[in-house]
Amino acid sequence: MPLNFTAVDFETANSKRESACSIGLVKVIDGVAVERASWFIQPGAGYDEFLEWNTKIHGIYASDVASARQWADQLDELVAFVGDDHLVAHNASFDMAVIKASSAAAQVETPDFAYACSLQIARRTYDLDSYRLPVAAAAAGFDSFAHHDALADAEACAAIVIDAAARHQASSLESLAEAAGVSITRLSAPRPAKLTRPTAAYRGARP
Repeated sequence: MPLNFTAVDFETANSKRESACSIGLVKVIDGVAVERASWFIQPGAGYDEFLEWNTKIHGIYASDVASARQWADQLDELVAFVGDDHLVAHNASFDMAVIKASSAAAQVETPDFAYACSLQIARRTYDLDSYRLPVAAAAAGFDSFAHHDALADAEACAAIVIDAAARHQASSLESLAEAAGVSITRLSAPRPAKLTRPTAAYRGARP
């Protein structure tokens, strides 16, 4: 199988995962980045406050997304770009949470993407003091990029996976995941069942 995947990165207006305001996508075919896309997203009502801290990080203001499409209106384009690919993101739990939460808030079906985490892959590939995206990307030979620009971050993520595949002599994302000892997960995967306690002993407090 060839090394095919789509790298994704989201920026958010605030700490809520439903507040996606920018997306970057990079399609990799046979280990080569061949297509790129990015656009602003207008967060829905109730999630559209742009916090100063977030804007300081990514440089996006409410005025930048005023004419942008909301989540439900751009989701078909996102899904079409990804196609049959698995997604990869750096600290994928964040980006996948954005997809889930934004879809739920917009009352649209969550796409059933499969995904892997380039942060986990980097930890199993490089010996670094930090595995933050700029550090891991530099180890992959991809540096001096505009960190927290969604497209630039997706490019960096793609570079890490491509380089890691070469180092592990893996010809596909699946074989890379196996060689690195990381998992490929689906967004629709059920959560593990929670353990229950006898009613008499359980008073509703968290353990």
